[in-house]
Amino acid sequence: MRLPSITAIALVATLGAGIAHAESPKLKQKDTYKVGFAQTESNNPWRIAETRSMQEVAKSCGWNLVYTDAGGSAAKQVADVESMIAQKVDLIVLAPREEKPLIPAVMKAKKAGIPVILIDRNVDQKLAGAGKDYVTFIGSDFIDQGRRAGEWLVKATGGKGKIVELEGTTGSSPANNRKKGFDDLVAKHAGMKVVASQSGDFARDKGRQVMQTLLQAHPDVTAVYAHNDEMAIGAIAALEAAGKKPGQDVIVVSIDGTRDALTAIAAGKMGATVQSSPFFGPVTCDTARKFAKGDQIPAWVKVEDKFYDKSNAQASMADGY
Repeated sequence: MRLPSITAIALVATLGAGIAHAESPKLKQKDTYKVGFAQTESNNPWRIAETRSMQEVAKSCGWNLVYTDAGGSAAKQVADVESMIAQKVDLIVLAPREEKPLIPAVMKAKKAGIPVILIDRNVDQKLAGAGKDYVTFIGSDFIDQGRRAGEWLVKATGGKGKIVELEGTTGSSPANNRKKGFDDLVAKHAGMKVVASQSGDFARDKGRQVMQTLLQAHPDVTAVYAHNDEMAIGAIAALEAAGKKPGQDVIVVSIDGTRDALTAIAAGKMGATVQSSPFFGPVTCDTARKFAKGDQIPAWVKVEDKFYDKSNAQASMADGY
């Protein structure tokens, strides 16, 4: 008989440990809180802006912020959360790197009686649920972001194109859902085809490297859809190095709304980007305060996102980061 893996046993044990609580732990009302913020990484403008937003709101919200950076490692992020539990923080704000690996961390916090708010990325809903295992998820509709990028590309190309898709971090909720939203939309148009799809891990240089490789296999590509602006900027560099003109020979569409992306749109090198706001500090503070008061918190506190193309990119530079 085949025995389950140690990882599977650990996960099942951790999940089982949290069953004693029928719902997420409560947060007492008081003037100041010790709040843990477990960031996944700080290798791009989006993450830096998110961290700054959390740090800036800490004073006005009465938070003594315990900040950690997992450096792109899910295992390190789990250890970071465990450290926060040991420090007996009042609340943990977690930006989970991936959907499944962070489940044990959420469950350990629950067992310790510490509420968790997830921001910008979610965990696997089949393994942990809002209101039961954690307070809520604050974030964008990633499927809708992908759909909006796809709709714009269909209009821009007249429904015809050979597309390279640069995916985000494998196993993360934005990568999974931005892909689904875009791919499902494009599949409805016979003249459009995703000829290659590969992860660039949400990183600029990785996006450049992947695009460089895919261009060799698909020199006739006419469009690029990147799951974030950093990879899109990297793809633009790869296209230019290959002698192609981004915005003319190859249309580029992306997600995030960084200043570099807005600049690229204004310069005609990128077609459009769907905003994915990194400014979670104020909404997280507001949500935590309502939760402490005993208000009913929805399972998903949805963030509304703007859309940028050549019609408004230049005028919207102040929105960038």
